[in-house]
Amino acid sequence: MDVMIHSSTFLLPGNDHSSSVTYALVVLNQRLPRFTPILWNHAQVRVCADGGANRLFDEMPLLFPRDDAIDVRHRYKPDIIKGDMDSIRTEVLDFYTNLGTKVVDESHDQDTTDLRKCVAYVRDLAPNLDKSNLCILVAGALGGRFDHEAGNINVLYRFSTIRIILLSDDCLIYLLPRTHHHEIHIQSSVEGPHCGLIPIGMTSVSTTTTGLQWDLTNTEMRFGDLVSTSNLVQGEKITVQSSSDLLWTISIKKT
Repeated sequence: MDVMIHSSTFLLPGNDHSSSVTYALVVLNQRLPRFTPILWNHAQVRVCADGGANRLFDEMPLLFPRDDAIDVRHRYKPDIIKGDMDSIRTEVLDFYTNLGTKVVDESHDQDTTDLRKCVAYVRDLAPNLDKSNLCILVAGALGGRFDHEAGNINVLYRFSTIRIILLSDDCLIYLLPRTHHHEIHIQSSVEGPHCGLIPIGMTSVSTTTTGLQWDLTNTEMRFGDLVSTSNLVQGEKITVQSSSDLLWTISIKKT
């Protein structure tokens, strides 16, 4: 079975677009993580999901208190605003439209979430983006209403062949598909030590890990019984093998 390598280098400053990973950023309508400018610099395309544009407009200047708010909004202009357009404020839409942001109105589609719409859009940008190494960073994906969070997690499963990382100020979440063995390289300066492995939708009959405080050895996990929460990373590399898809989550350090 092939090994999938994971690393949260997108949390580190820099914008090395010569990297083998092609990043895209989707901004949702929850509080922006304090490290959003770092994610922005890594991304080659930036998409606001409907009301995410309000968050970008209102909150990005707060991350640069010494800078003029208008200057910040010009620097951090999204490439695309996409969604059912029921949340974005008129003045925000007008501001970014005047700067040249593309607007894709999908108000006719009420059966899919704005995140799902945005992920499908980014996926279909290939070959302009290298789909084989595509990684979609989702800012503001966690916090607020639980049904929204559950919908965002569902998108990880709906697009299980694409690397999608849900981010908040406190933690990140991504899917570990059962089709691969996984190596997770820990960026200890910015993430950890608290972590978890969570089966969603089905029992994990057998999960084996290395590198955790409480490693699993052919362990069954399911809701109503054992779920690996409040675990701790012990080293710079975690390995995971499982009979089912798992969610990996790890805390993000306050720096």
